[in-house]
Amino acid sequence: MSAQPLAATLLGRSPRRPAGWLRAYLVMLRFDLSSQRTWLPFAVAMQILLGAGMAIIYGFYVPHLPRAGILYLVSGAPALSLIPLGMVIVPALTGQQRTAGTFDFLWSLPVARGIQVASTLTVCSLIAVPGVVATLALATWRYGVTLSISPAVIPAFLLTSLMASSVGLGLAHLVRNPMVVNLVTNILIFLVLLYSPISFPKSQFPTWLADVHEGLPFYHMAVVIRASLTTGLATDVGTSYLVLGAWTLAGWLAVGWVMSRRR
Repeated sequence: MSAQPLAATLLGRSPRRPAGWLRAYLVMLRFDLSSQRTWLPFAVAMQILLGAGMAIIYGFYVPHLPRAGILYLVSGAPALSLIPLGMVIVPALTGQQRTAGTFDFLWSLPVARGIQVASTLTVCSLIAVPGVVATLALATWRYGVTLSISPAVIPAFLLTSLMASSVGLGLAHLVRNPMVVNLVTNILIFLVLLYSPISFPKSQFPTWLADVHEGLPFYHMAVVIRASLTTGLATDVGTSYLVLGAWTLAGWLAVGWVMSRRR
């Protein structure tokens, strides 16, 4: 869907009633899916490279891991695949919209800005599905382990994906310069890959660094996902859900603050 049909469709019905909100959301969702379809192969490839790729590479570093160590690698892979999607690709897409002028056009549409945000977050969750599935499939195949998947995998996946996308979207709205956003996200990925206890226990870190990760979301992403895929490896899962919820809310507040200041 191009910009002109989108504008015409939204102008044809004001979203003042629930039916209007739903119609506007579906139109925005269709527009986002259409405009971002070229990013889908890149997004999935990036997820697999950083998820399954890092899990496999870690196995080369320590070739004779016990079963618990292998489960840590495999169950941490989905978190590694979701982080770049939400905190690199989402800001990059927003930066592309700013450069192309699409960002200002979307802000000018007669539709609640919350609908635009909801559409973006929905698209990110949809894009995450094939990458996470492929990551888990490759990691379990490589190490020959069987996961104990529980129904908690659904809220764990949804919350971690939503949190990463919300924080990435908040960053992209707070920092208007796409080059600065790109620099920050690349540094972030570097720090996450090297200094986050995602594929190994947090107890292997120095005490001060382990304490830092109690307030950061990356370790907690791995905890909730690991708890839904294994038994006995994850503890304090409730605390991790609360931390992820707080970071999700922080991302929404950042976007809302920017929206309230923009005319």
